[in-house]
Amino acid sequence: MEPIQSDRERREDSQGLPQTKQPRTILRPARPGERLDRFLASSLGLSRTAVQERLLRSSAIRINGVCAVRPPSYRLRGGEEIEVDLPARLPPSDSPLPKAEAIPLDVLYEDDDLLLLNKPWGLVVHPAYGHRNGTLVNALLARRPNLPGADPIRPGIVHRLDRETSGLLVVAKTEAARASLLDQFASHTVEKRYEAIVWGTFPRGIVSCARNVGRDPRNRRRMAVHSRSGRTALTEFRLLEQHWRAALVECRPRTGRMHQLRVHLSYLGHPIVGDPLYGGIRSPESPRLLLHARQLSFLHPRTGERVRFESPAPKEFSAWLAKSDDERP
Repeated sequence: MEPIQSDRERREDSQGLPQTKQPRTILRPARPGERLDRFLASSLGLSRTAVQERLLRSSAIRINGVCAVRPPSYRLRGGEEIEVDLPARLPPSDSPLPKAEAIPLDVLYEDDDLLLLNKPWGLVVHPAYGHRNGTLVNALLARRPNLPGADPIRPGIVHRLDRETSGLLVVAKTEAARASLLDQFASHTVEKRYEAIVWGTFPRGIVSCARNVGRDPRNRRRMAVHSRSGRTALTEFRLLEQHWRAALVECRPRTGRMHQLRVHLSYLGHPIVGDPLYGGIRSPESPRLLLHARQLSFLHPRTGERVRFESPAPKEFSAWLAKSDDERP
């Protein structure tokens, strides 16, 4: 979906004023029943949190010319004209735009539409509070300065991995690719597989966890399982290797909630080794969270064919398992 210039913006252009003076974007949703916050996040390349906090709580949105504060769960009818005041979603003055930095990237695949990266453990995906520099976005800007996206803090970013998680991450290089990938992630048609080393003896067969995930009311840094609130979350787990005190497990998230795998595994009594937030710190300790995004499969934005990429688990996984097994009495 390409942004459409509003009459107000065209008038400013005809008067020779800068187009960024009062930039507005007009969107026209085609599908009835979609949540307003999900539609805006997908169309504008913003997180749903950013949409809820910086757009829907302000007067930045007009629907069919009417300015009104709408709840995030507001259902669209389809065919509305949604006018978005772009300055309302620019970063605050104390959040400078990210700059290009010469940070090495492990590129597994690249074409005219997308990049497939193997993100190392410890690398933050995009600038945030406490991490203004040294992020994946800073590295991407050095390689490709004109990545698409409405949010300048997240150019080209269509999904993310936690700082502590390594593995596959896809980046959009064109607006068409960004729109396609965002839609696939939103509709849960992207297939993701992770590998994790977890504590304990893991059950054989497919283990499903369908517990809602939401913010932990006692610790805002954590997420937690909720019985009556939170957001729907579903993960399927499969035992790959059972070792003495720990197991190598395949994780298939069917939804994409924050810390979903870490929360579900902790809830099942098998926290991920090296996870201090969810009970995964035990002896022998690990220098990192042993969680890796191994496989990623989606429809290529240009060809429509399903493509699949793989990144084997880092050496730290096998090294930790070997060390743990050596300590068996």
